[in-house]
Amino acid sequence: MEAQYLDNMDIERERGITIKAQSVRLNYKAKDGQEYILNLIDTPGHVDFTYEVSRSLSACEGAILVVDAVQGVEAQTVANVFMALEQGLEIFPVVNKMDLPAADFDGAVKQIDEAIGLVDTTRAVPCSAKIGQGIEGILEGVIQHFPPPKEADELPLRALIFDSWFDPYVGVVALVRVMEGGVKKGMRIRLHHAAKEFEVLKTSVFSPKITDVEQLASGEVGAIICGIKDVRDMKVGDTIIDATFPDTPALAGFKEVKPMVFCGVYPIENDKFHDLKEALEKLALNDSSITWEPETSAALGFGFRCGFLGLLHMEVVQERLERHYNLELITTAPSVVYRVTKTNGEVLMVDNPAKLPDTTLIEKIEEPFIKLTLHTPNEYVGAVIGLCSERRGIQEKMDYVTKDRVTIIYQMPLSEMVFDFYDKLKSCSRGYASMDYELSDYRESDMVKLDVLVNGDPVDALSLMCHREKAHYRGRELVKKLKELIDRQMFAIAIQAAIGSKIVAREDVSAMRKDVTAKCYGGDITRKRKLLEKQKEGKKRMKQVGSVEIPQEAFLAVLKVD
Repeated sequence: MEAQYLDNMDIERERGITIKAQSVRLNYKAKDGQEYILNLIDTPGHVDFTYEVSRSLSACEGAILVVDAVQGVEAQTVANVFMALEQGLEIFPVVNKMDLPAADFDGAVKQIDEAIGLVDTTRAVPCSAKIGQGIEGILEGVIQHFPPPKEADELPLRALIFDSWFDPYVGVVALVRVMEGGVKKGMRIRLHHAAKEFEVLKTSVFSPKITDVEQLASGEVGAIICGIKDVRDMKVGDTIIDATFPDTPALAGFKEVKPMVFCGVYPIENDKFHDLKEALEKLALNDSSITWEPETSAALGFGFRCGFLGLLHMEVVQERLERHYNLELITTAPSVVYRVTKTNGEVLMVDNPAKLPDTTLIEKIEEPFIKLTLHTPNEYVGAVIGLCSERRGIQEKMDYVTKDRVTIIYQMPLSEMVFDFYDKLKSCSRGYASMDYELSDYRESDMVKLDVLVNGDPVDALSLMCHREKAHYRGRELVKKLKELIDRQMFAIAIQAAIGSKIVAREDVSAMRKDVTAKCYGGDITRKRKLLEKQKEGKKRMKQVGSVEIPQEAFLAVLKVD
């Protein structure tokens, strides 16, 4: 056993966040003398994993709302509470980190009341997970306030998959909540949405180590192993039914998870391409929400265009690829999916600026908009509103939840948020503001493709989509940054930003020059001129054949243009 036992990924431990949902079964002897079986699911709280959270909630009878006694209610918490309330779950509030000197139990309870309002805060329990304070009160509260699962053993099997991963020894492990009927070893099951049949090889529970059981009855949570090789067969949200009753209706709420943010991932050394491919294949076994397809770039060679659920998901995947598979990677600027309507009526979904058709063939470009909810202390409202206006945000409403806390709702283009919006928000609010977002719709925008040319050659990995209003400014800042990063050569290098054939910004990296006139002592000026002319000709010839190496920092510069 070790600290943070359920957060078993090293990235989870370092950042103090949950990335993968975990489930644990607990036998608990209550004060009334009865022994209860409690099935607890710890879900991620981050907006990128909202769908997984919604499936985990639909597998439960109730939810424990954990609020930090120092930070108070955060935007993500509010979003997840409303999701739980929509599914008719009983909510039990708990105020954690009571061991800290700045802990304010009454303030946190007051915030829950004012920010959410539909939760009975009179039964809130003060606790500290670190020192074990209040844990018994929470378990007793769960037994008291949450209804037990309905008995439905006689009905045909219906089980909800709320998580799945790949185990190298047994294949895909599916975490399920049995809603009706039961599932046992040797039974033939059918996956409703995948339309495939399998035989159950093993049924287990986590307590907290994996323990085999004879069967999973209705109301129980456990793992089903069928020797499946591909995690994409066991999709989160799918319904498992008995193969002998193929007409059993599926449970509601299933949807295909679609990536929201895309970027190019390339190995620094080109001969590591196959290692990267293998690493992505192995990673995709455990995370079916990653999409990837091969792509080539003139500047970076062979790599992959990867799709992620959001920015945190993108960061985590990159970190796992680098750490677990020992790879050194270059990643291009993240982009979103644009809807492009061509003049002939054809509609394209474009996730890579390089795939954008010629401007003469485009009728309109639509970009995805999000509904952004921000929670911030009163004194940072001005800075937060300024940041959102800068990013083309449209304010919808602003509510004072308490006299000190404000909720602001904005409509904003997703492309403005995928760069460094979260970092900027934390900076301007000293870390106190929190945010949550959901995709709302596509809207027509005046988007242009900004190309970067080095010595007249376009560097496709540096091109990006941006709004026409910001294109000149962005182009100017980008070439300035690249000038600092690209090393000087024996010939002059021109760095240009262009929209179509129009150059909007230019910087020159001057050539390193040998002093060819040093050997001339006095004599006629024409002798010096002759030497300089000869040098000039040589440099011209060098420029035609010379290639410029673009460092990794240059690709990161795209992300850091303010």
